[in-house]
Amino acid sequence: MKHFINLKNISSKDLRKILSDAKKRKNLRKNLNTLDLDKDAPLKGKLLIQMFEKSSLRTRLSFYLAIKQLGGGTITLRSNELHLEHGGESLEDTAKILSTYGDGFMFRTNSDRKINEFKNYLSIPVINGLSPSSHPTQVLSDVFTIEEIKKKNISDLTIVWIGDSNNVLNSLIIASVKFGFKLKIGCPRGFTPKKSILEWVKKNGKKIDIFFNAEDAIKNSDVVFSDKVISLNDKVNKKKKLAQFKKFKITEKLFSKAKKDCIFLHCLPRGSEVDEKVFFSNRSKVWQQALNRVHVQKSILLYCLGKLR
Repeated sequence: MKHFINLKNISSKDLRKILSDAKKRKNLRKNLNTLDLDKDAPLKGKLLIQMFEKSSLRTRLSFYLAIKQLGGGTITLRSNELHLEHGGESLEDTAKILSTYGDGFMFRTNSDRKINEFKNYLSIPVINGLSPSSHPTQVLSDVFTIEEIKKKNISDLTIVWIGDSNNVLNSLIIASVKFGFKLKIGCPRGFTPKKSILEWVKKNGKKIDIFFNAEDAIKNSDVVFSDKVISLNDKVNKKKKLAQFKKFKITEKLFSKAKKDCIFLHCLPRGSEVDEKVFFSNRSKVWQQALNRVHVQKSILLYCLGKLR
């Protein structure tokens, strides 16, 4: 049984197999409607249980379509509708019920502890749809999108992240080690990634370049990532934090310092961290990026359920 919780725990070979399968499956769907099944319907009869402790649009929709196109079905639960923990039923008992009814469990959670405890008690695979420290399904899909647009291996490209250090960046850092691409981070002082993840990078013989000047970070970049500076549950002085990131906003002027064919990506939802002229420009690929979640998550489901070709 294979889980998909953190990119750290999945081999580069298996990650590449997932991307290869996603490419084949996307190509085979060119003439199919949204709810048409893949011709082999490899997950016919399988049920994916989704549980959300945090708001979700893209993850919810993309996993719904992913399992449907593979021939299976899904049911979506909200933790506040269950007896989970605060309602008088232990996480262990909940996991055993989920394992009895479903074939896979996708969990979007506000607790890294919970997803790891679920892993210990479930007898079905668990997929991390987002946790405080990691967003692996998003970033693997982003790697797919970059290679699809650039038509080359990501290891030959320079990727730049401009903005706050968060769960998406954590997974992007891990991906830079797994796929061997150059990653540069531009952020204000005091907002660098946690020491533990930088030490993991060093332990694996890689190096991340961190800049406290956005123009220095963005030079010679092939891809520029950004994310919301103020997330939904941020318990910070929002006005102060936005002021600290003022010089890291992706404006047309800043984006012009990147390579001429540089593309812009954003996992969404967006805030004030990017100008609309950049966000809606021809070099912004955010909608293609969002749609590709479906294709890559299909192959993640197949990986977890032992059906990856």
